Parts: sequence; structure tokens; C-alpha cells
Amino acid sequence: MKRTHVTAALLALAVLGTTAGTTGTAVAATRNHTVTQVQAQTQVQAQTQVPPINEAALNRAIADLPAPDATAAEVRVGGSAGSWHGVAGVRDLRAGRPAREGMRFRAGSVTKMFTTAVVLQLVAEGRVALDGTVQEYLPGLLPADYPAVTVGQVLNHTSGLPSPKLSNDFADVYATRFKAWTPEEYVALAVANPIEFTPGDWQHYLNVNTFVAGLLIEKVTGNSYEHEVTARILRPVGMRDSYLPGRSVRVRGPHNRAYQVVPEGFPGAIRYGDAHVVDMTETSVTSTWASGDLISTTADLEKFVNALFKGEIVPAAQLEPMFTVPDVKEYGTGRPAVYTSGMSRLELPGGIVAYGKTGARYGSATGVGATRDLSRTVVYSLNSTDAKAAGQNQRGLGVALAAFAR
Repeated sequence: MKRTHVTAALLALAVLGTTAGTTGTAVAATRNHTVTQVQAQTQVQAQTQVPPINEAALNRAIADLPAPDATAAEVRVGGSAGSWHGVAGVRDLRAGRPAREGMRFRAGSVTKMFTTAVVLQLVAEGRVALDGTVQEYLPGLLPADYPAVTVGQVLNHTSGLPSPKLSNDFADVYATRFKAWTPEEYVALAVANPIEFTPGDWQHYLNVNTFVAGLLIEKVTGNSYEHEVTARILRPVGMRDSYLPGRSVRVRGPHNRAYQVVPEGFPGAIRYGDAHVVDMTETSVTSTWASGDLISTTADLEKFVNALFKGEIVPAAQLEPMFTVPDVKEYGTGRPAVYTSGMSRLELPGGIVAYGKTGARYGSATGVGATRDLSRTVVYSLNSTDAKAAGQNQRGLGVALAAFAR
């Protein structure tokens, strides 16, 4: 059964800001087809018929940076059909230094893939059951009048747990950008509201689900969420440039500055072409925690998606929920669900099916996607000037089309 049409799938992969502008800068692109071909000889023959990498289209997707919608980008395309790396834009607006490969960035909701993977590892170890309830593992976390919510429902966003009522006004976000939240505080604010629907009846993608998953990890292991993700995934996979910042508001190591477009006269704003932006590089990510606090690089995320899909992080028997969309409708729209446990299922042109996740923090939009047989992978980082704007996706859409389409 078709889960979603092409446009919706690409929108899920491409979360970004406004339409690209025309200011130009050079693109640094590197290729390693020889190495990729050698590696392909040792792999099982790919089942997905992916097209050859369209290098010209990939160059066009980012060549005009910096532009009104984004100041920089890095893209990595890989798999058995070849590889391509591209970098464009500037590291910062004041000095205008060119962006370069390997910059760290806030990966946003791509973090959910890691949180889900750790929970599924605990399932494989017999320490957690997907049909076990949140009330059983975390007594007192949810109100007494809430119905039973299972771990599996939390992971695939069919729990019915509500979101906290927080201001979406960027002026409020900016004023409280250094506020430190505790996970318990966030969940308590959310469940002060009635449950949205009977668990299992609908799918509603909300951060509160992954907060609960993070608290579950801590309760079952007796260690911090940050420790478990680091020890179970980041170190074994060799993700040396990735880390979970905890309460730190800084990005360690080399990184591009992250900017958010604001109205003229906004406190602290600087002029950027015909617009104004504020620097959001330093900010607390405790408000997203296990849902969105990872700091990473495109190379590290490429390592992660390869290891995950090969069953090297989660055993094959427990990995299946990450590739399974529940047979329910999306809450509030009635459209078919598209989220798995930790990812989205994407149907692309040419009959290609891919799985992946996008993430957005102010000034940073990230995407990870791959065919299940790893014949094509893509990771992008975009320093979007309006990364969290609803319905704005042109830059990420262009990267996705260039990476997967003919």
C-alpha cells in the first residue's frame, strides 16, 4: 500500500526556509568513484535501481550560496553507485570566510534516530519490551487518568501524548534561548494537557515522545541519556566529531555560524542583503534534548546511516520498527502516516523508496536519507536563515531531487 505520494515524501526530506537567491560563490566538490567501486564489489548486489549521480544537479542545488535562504551548505551523496561531496557558502557573515568540509552543526530531529536506536538496543537485550507501558517503566511520569501508553507507541508517535503549550513567537524564543530545561519539566508541562487521542489510533509527530524515550533509557540503564548514546553509538561507529552538548550552549570545534531572519529593528540583528538576521549559533538545546540536541558532521552521519541500515547498531530482528510505518492516519489531517520509529518512509521518483530524517534548529537544517540497501545515501547540512518555517522547503527539496532523482 502506498504510504505517501512523491511530493509529500520530498517535503518530509526537505525542511528548509525561503526560496534561494542569486548571490554566487564557488562550490568545492570532491569525488571518489574508484574507492566506491572497490567497496561495491564486496557488497550484496543492490536491489534498488538508483540513477547515476547527477553531479551537475547537485552543484546547482547549492552553487548560489550564500543566498537569502541559506548562508552555507555541505552535501554528501554516497552508496554503491558512486559518491559526491559539495560545499558552498560562507562560515560567517561578518568575515565572509568560505565554508569548508567537515563543519559541525546542530542536527535537530535527526537525533530521534539515535534515541530510537538505543531503545531498540535495550529491546534486543531484553531490558525493554515494545508492548511494555510507559506507566510500568516510568511510574508517575504520566497522569493517573491517562490510558496505557506503550513503548512502541512512543517510538512511532502513535502515543497520543500532547505537546507542551509553548510560544512559537521567535521574539520569545530568542529571549529565552539560554533557558535550561530538565526533561521532567518538559514532559510535565506537556502532560498537564489532556491526552490527544486513544493511543494507537492516530500518528502525531511530537518531541514529547522522544523525551519519554530518553527518560526510559536513563531509568533502565541507570546512566544519563548522553552517556548511553555516546557509548552505544557514537564511539563504536567512530563518530569522533559528534557529541551531545547537554547544558552547553556552544558548538565545539569548527562550525558555520547559524543565523535566523528577523524583522528590521530586532535587537541584535545585523543586515544580510535586503533582510536582517540574528546569530543563533549559541543556544540551549535542552528544550529538545533527546529529540534534537545532537551536534554532528555530514561525514559522521553518513557513517551512522550506513552502520544502522547494515544492522551494526541495532540487531536485524529489532531494527524492523525503524522501517515500518504504522497503518494509521495522521492526526489532524487524515492523511496516511509517514513516520516509522525514528524515521520517515519516502517514495521518490522512479519507484525509489528511501528512509530518513530531517532536523531543524534555528540557523541549521539537516537531512539524512538512504535506500534500505544503501545503494544511495544522502546527508546534507544547510545553514538556513529560516530553518523552522512551515512549508518552506525549496533548498532542501532541490538537494533531495538532485540526490535521488534522474
